[in-house]
Amino acid sequence: MPRILDGAAIAAQIKHEVAAEVKQLATQGIVPGLAAVLVGHVPASEIYVRSKVQTCAELGLYSDLITPPDTVTTEDMLDLIGALNSRDDIDGILIQLPLPRQVDAKALLDAVSPAKDVDGFHPINAGRLQAGRPALAPCTPAGVIEILKRSGISISAKNAVVVGRSDIVGKPVAMLLLHENATVTICHSKTRDLGAVTRQADLLVAAIGRPGFITQEMVKPGATIIDVGINRIETREEFDRFFKGQVKPEVYAKREAAFQKRGSVIIGDVHPAAFELSSAYTPVPGGVGLLTIAMLMSNTVRAAKMRRRL
Repeated sequence: MPRILDGAAIAAQIKHEVAAEVKQLATQGIVPGLAAVLVGHVPASEIYVRSKVQTCAELGLYSDLITPPDTVTTEDMLDLIGALNSRDDIDGILIQLPLPRQVDAKALLDAVSPAKDVDGFHPINAGRLQAGRPALAPCTPAGVIEILKRSGISISAKNAVVVGRSDIVGKPVAMLLLHENATVTICHSKTRDLGAVTRQADLLVAAIGRPGFITQEMVKPGATIIDVGINRIETREEFDRFFKGQVKPEVYAKREAAFQKRGSVIIGDVHPAAFELSSAYTPVPGGVGLLTIAMLMSNTVRAAKMRRRL
C-alpha cells in the first residue's frame, strides 16, 4: 500500500516554525515584511494572493498588497519595484504572474533586488543556487525537498529523474536534489524513450504541466513520486479517461463526488493509476501545492535575517 505524503501536515509544521521565528525576531524589534504586487483582476491570482496575505497575518509577518491597474506600463512597474527595493520595512517582493501582455515580466523579475527575491527567480539567486552558495530558492522546489526530508525519505545516492525543465520548478529542483547527493537526470519533451529513463528513478518528480502524463508503465515499482502538476479536468470524457476503471473504487467514488459537485477536479502530471506502483507519493490536491505558500513565508523570514546578517 503506497504511503501518501501529507502536504497539509508538512505545510502546517513549517508555518509553526516560521511563526516561532517571527516571534523571536519581534524581540529584536524586527517584523519581516512581504510586498505582494497583483496587477489587474485575474480571479485565480486574486485568490492566491489573498491566501498569501492572510497567511502573513496568521504568522505575524507584515504584508503590503499593491494592486496596479491592468493598464500599467513596464516603466511604471519598474518604478514601483525600485521603490520597494528601497523600503526597509519590506524584506520580500512577490510579483504575481501572469502579468498583462504589455508588461515585460522578465525585466521586472530582474529588477527585484536579489536580497528581496523571495520567489528565487532572479538570475543571481539562480546562480548562487547552482554554485551551492546561500540563496533564496524557488518556493515549490524548496517545498519538494522539505516533503522528502520531513517524510524521512532518503535522497542521497538515489537516482532522481525530473520530468520538466522550467526555470521555476524543473531546473531548480534538479539542482536542490543534486546538492542532496542524488544522481539527477532532467527529462523534457524532446527526451528520447522517456519511459526508459523514468523507469530508472528511485525519486520521480513530475513537473511538465500535462495532466496524467506519467503513466504506470513509466514508473519503477517502489519509487517515490513527487507530483508538482496542477491541472483542471472539466469534461466528463477527460474525467472518465483518468479515473473510470483506472483507480480503486473508493478513490473513484471520492473524485466522482467532487466532479459532480464542482464540475471539475484537479489532477497532477501523474496518472492516478500510476501511484499504485509507488512506495510513497504526493497527492494532487493535498501535496506539493500546499508547501508553496509555507515556503514563501519561510523565504521572507530568511530574507529578513540575511539582510540584517542574523
